[in-house]
This record gives sequence, structure tokens and C-alpha cells, in this order.
Amino acid sequence: MDTQRPAATRTRELRESVIIAAPLEEVYASISDVKRMPRWSPECVKVLLLPSRSRSRPSFIGFNRNGARRWFTLCRVTTADAPGEFAFRVSVAGLPIATWGFRLRRADHHADHHEAATGSTHVTQYWHDLRQGPLGAVADLLGRTVAGTSPAARVRVNRAGMITTLQRLKHSMEDATGGTSHR
Repeated sequence: MDTQRPAATRTRELRESVIIAAPLEEVYASISDVKRMPRWSPECVKVLLLPSRSRSRPSFIGFNRNGARRWFTLCRVTTADAPGEFAFRVSVAGLPIATWGFRLRRADHHADHHEAATGSTHVTQYWHDLRQGPLGAVADLLGRTVAGTSPAARVRVNRAGMITTLQRLKHSMEDATGGTSHR
């Protein structure tokens, strides 16, 4: 059974990275099209865009699942800096939950000359936990009851989900561009 670690040692940030053999602009275009997220994410099953005046910073509802559990989140794009970064803030019932994002850059020529030469992109997905203070305790309780994950379990679920998301994104992009999978 998971026990919550003291707040001082609680993991509040995660990062996972992958190199994708596809051009930076194409990878950004895919990531920033939030309706495509269910193709890659093991938790998000559907995205519904909400009416908005801002095409670059839309709001959307993410429909999620964890086993038999289902829930939805309200998400608002906070960063749409093509082609370098795309991020959105997630809330449930008005409670801040997390910021999810992707940072993209051209693959480092020194790391793998072949991948860099083919127009590869280094993608880092990140997660920042926003559940803090008294409202954070309420959000933690919602996470336990609705999504079935304690804060410690959420970190493990998110890390595994990020790895899966990045690998599915990689395969999807490389299949579309004829790139070679190296990881």
C-alpha cells in the first residue's frame, strides 16, 4: 500500500526524452494538435476542443482512463511557442492539478550524427505537479478516489505514461516520415 511521503520529499516534476527521426516542425505540429493525444497517451482516450477565440491557446476537455476508472479534466494551453515548446495546464473541478508540456529542439549533432543529419528532433515531455496546500490535499483526495492513484502512485503512472507516449509518438512520426527508429 502506498503511503504519502512528506511534502518536502514529494516528487513534483518529471521529464522523459526521446529522439525522433522527423523534422522539428512536423513533430511540433503533431504535438500541438491536442486531438491527436489519444493516439499516443495510455491514459487519455479522447479530447474535445472547447470553443475559443484563440487558435494557438485553446482549452479542451481530456477524457481519461485508468483501468475501469474514467474521469475528465479541463485543460488550457499555456505555451504554444512553435516549434520549441507546447504546454497545457490541467485542472479538475477548478483545482489545479498539473502542467504537462513538451520541449523540442533539433537533435544534437554530436550525439548521433546520422539522426541529426536526417532532420531529427529531441523531444522532452515534462510534468509539474500543481497540487499544493489545502486545495492540493483536496486534489490528492480526488486523485485517489476518481483516478485510483495516490500521489506516489501518480508519479509512477505518469513516468510510465510519458515513456509510452514518447515511444508511440516516435513510432507514429517515424512511420509517417519514413524515419528510422533508433530507440
